[in-house]
Amino acid sequence: MPPLPETTAPLPCEARIHHRIPVYQCPVPAGFPSPAEDYLDRPLDFNELLIAHPAATFAVRVSGESMIGLGIFPGDIAVIDRALTAQNGSVILAVLEGAFTIKILRRKGDRVWLEAANPAFKPVEINEASQFEIWGVVRHTIRMLAA
Repeated sequence: MPPLPETTAPLPCEARIHHRIPVYQCPVPAGFPSPAEDYLDRPLDFNELLIAHPAATFAVRVSGESMIGLGIFPGDIAVIDRALTAQNGSVILAVLEGAFTIKILRRKGDRVWLEAANPAFKPVEINEASQFEIWGVVRHTIRMLAA
């Protein structure tokens, strides 16, 4: 079975500078302007928002298109939490046959397989001969939009 090159190596994940940014509590329509100055909420801390278990959290940059059906695109940053237990249906970061991959974990009885969120990719069944390890659960993805 060929390796599934879906991610690069883990990215270091540490807050070098601690910033809090203002966040407005009212939803902002992506249409007509709305005066929002009266709805300022407490500052938003991205560490608090994205990282529940700091010692067990890291990030990877996504490559490949196998998860586009879930809105995970090449170039996105996936935030991985190793403190969480992967369940049936969890989006996970795994090592399969020596290569990182992000897929949906599926279990039914004794069967385990990895499923893509893109019909162009076939499910990969995991068996006793598979070199397979779950590295963590994908909790968030971050997408940078072009400036």
